[in-house]
Amino acid sequence: MPESLNIIDLITQASLLVQIVMALLLLASLFSWVIIFRMSARLSTAKNFDQQFETWFWSGEDLAKLYQGVQGSPDRQGLEQIFYVGFSEYLRMHKKRQPKDDIIDGVERKLRVGLGRQQQLLESGLTTLASVGSVAPYIGLFGTVWGIMNAFLGLSQTEQATLASVAPGIAEALIATAMGLFAAIPAVLAYNHFTAKSSLLYDSRALFCDEMTGMLQRETSVQAQAPTARDTQVNTTQVNRL
Repeated sequence: MPESLNIIDLITQASLLVQIVMALLLLASLFSWVIIFRMSARLSTAKNFDQQFETWFWSGEDLAKLYQGVQGSPDRQGLEQIFYVGFSEYLRMHKKRQPKDDIIDGVERKLRVGLGRQQQLLESGLTTLASVGSVAPYIGLFGTVWGIMNAFLGLSQTEQATLASVAPGIAEALIATAMGLFAAIPAVLAYNHFTAKSSLLYDSRALFCDEMTGMLQRETSVQAQAPTARDTQVNTTQVNRL
């Protein structure tokens, strides 16, 4: 390749359509990197918050006091928000003196809804990364095909076809494919990485929901048995008096 030609020259000398393709791929790459940094920070923050809340949850503090502390937090997220949603439903149904099974079913539904909403917030941006990773190579290939077509059309208008005359046009076209791969590869790697991390967080939160449901079920059983025990004691006292 002549020394006067470099990547900048190849880009500036490319056809308008190929330049548009390159610009789109550059914007897609920049946008995917913004999403990558945001998702990395979001997942790290969510993991730290979940660990802190689990430490607080298993410290032995009463669930009612824990709920009051969470209720006063304006920025609830992750396990904190899931716990808040589930325990709010438990208090609401318990106040209405609903049957034990209905209370547990209602809490489970609310926990699943809270878990799903938090997971949606956590995975926001994954679809964009998947789209960039799957579409960018084809956009780059389109620019390459178009550039090669222009190169051969220009070659047909010359009297003598040489490698030196066709090489710059093909090089201009191949840059589009390179930029497509440059945009797609980080997006695909980031998508796989963040999908694995979000799945681990989801599994951890789902286990927490199961453990919380079990705790509330035991607490409901104890509260349901307490009046029965008192009633039995009262009946025994009355029989002894008779």
